[in-house]
Amino acid sequence: MRRLLKNMWQSLKIKHKIRLYTDIVLIIILLSIFLAAWAIKSSLLDFSVILKDNSLVSDFVQCMEKEAALFENYAKTGKEDVYEDLEGAVRITAQKVAGLPYDYQETGAQRYAKTWSILNMYRVYCDRRDGLLAMEDKISDDISSLYEVYEIQSYLLSYSNQLMRMTLEDGVSAYAKKVKTIIFIPVILIIIELVFFLCIRKMSELMKSSIVEPVMDLAEASRKIAENDFFIEDVNLQSQDEMGELVHAFNKMKYATGEYIMALEEKRKALDLYHAEEVEKLEMARRLDAMELDLLKNQINPHFLFNTLNVIGGMADLEGAQTTEAMIQALSSLFRYNLKTPEEKVSLARELKVIRDYMFIQQKRFGNRITYAIDCQTDAESVVIPTFTFQPLVENAIIHGLSCKEEGGHILIRIREKRNRICITVADNGIGMSLANLQTLRNGLRQDETDKTGYQNIGLSNIYKRIHAMYADGEMRIHSRDGVGTIISIRIPDERGMGIGE
Repeated sequence: MRRLLKNMWQSLKIKHKIRLYTDIVLIIILLSIFLAAWAIKSSLLDFSVILKDNSLVSDFVQCMEKEAALFENYAKTGKEDVYEDLEGAVRITAQKVAGLPYDYQETGAQRYAKTWSILNMYRVYCDRRDGLLAMEDKISDDISSLYEVYEIQSYLLSYSNQLMRMTLEDGVSAYAKKVKTIIFIPVILIIIELVFFLCIRKMSELMKSSIVEPVMDLAEASRKIAENDFFIEDVNLQSQDEMGELVHAFNKMKYATGEYIMALEEKRKALDLYHAEEVEKLEMARRLDAMELDLLKNQINPHFLFNTLNVIGGMADLEGAQTTEAMIQALSSLFRYNLKTPEEKVSLARELKVIRDYMFIQQKRFGNRITYAIDCQTDAESVVIPTFTFQPLVENAIIHGLSCKEEGGHILIRIREKRNRICITVADNGIGMSLANLQTLRNGLRQDETDKTGYQNIGLSNIYKRIHAMYADGEMRIHSRDGVGTIISIRIPDERGMGIGE
């Protein structure tokens, strides 16, 4: 049973896991509220009924005593103001009589019988009292009727005191029974709340093992890759959700990148061995260019991967699953394009889709600091451009131009058709570069000197070489101003409909 539940949990998507965890916590909270309400009812509400019955009987006794005293005073004095007070007392006493507990199921046989006697006697008392009060002469003249009312009042007070004593005894008895139950309520609540706490803790451990720990493992593996250690152990995760797919893609990418680095090292050694022969040198140069293209298409900047995984981890912890799923899909699309695109040229539409996926991830990383726009005024489906043209340029603009600015900036990608040529412009309003640095970069590109362009600009150098190798009249120009921004423009022939990668 435990294995079955574990397999079911691993097969759930991240958004379903979060929803299940939220639902369980909500149910536990509602059950806790219900238990608290039950405890309050058991300890307070039932006692309030007992106190209420005692209060009603006590109020009747006090009102009856006050009415009897006013009646006696009026019988002796016959004063008009005493009569008005007596009328008010009579009304209040009638209300208290009507409010006496008179439910056989709640009061019991003895209290019910005593209340019944009081109600019947009170009706007789009212008839006698009202008859005397209606006399035009002094009520003290009718001695026999007057003493009859006094006697009934005495009985009413006696019965009322007896009823109050019974009510108090019943309240004490009920309280004694309730105390036995109340003693166990805290123990029961503690045990139930402990069970609820263990359930929430178990669910939290499952969430941690299926989401948080894999992200931490990926982050640690990314740190090692950033140190050029590509042959670490694969990240192990049995889950079948989006995190499992990400781990699988990460392991595949890590292995492919390591293999390409080894291949490049072997090619370098081969170039050293056959450097003396010009023909072999040209052949090796051609093969090296092809290998660099394959490497560029299969490598993922370790720093970019590290930052992306941290963003995904934060999203999985703080947001819903939709954002996490969208980021994973965008990252997977980049992996797929890097690893499974053998063509030298692809359609402009495919390249634009890749840059949208890339910018989606970067905007999740930088937030509103970095924005971009694509202005394409040509048929993107039919226009053909070199593979992997935009991403290195955009990454270069972000790393060297916009990320250094606290307020960030904007990237504009513009594509135009002019005189059977495709004109591509990638511009940013970043920090730009000085004239001296710009001239050094241009010289390094023209002379194919990587030490002048720098390791960070190897993607820029690769595009420059491919543009001039693939097109006899291809052009790539760089313009920049310190503190203003950088513009990279590319012009290639319009090979409409040729070499479109599927």
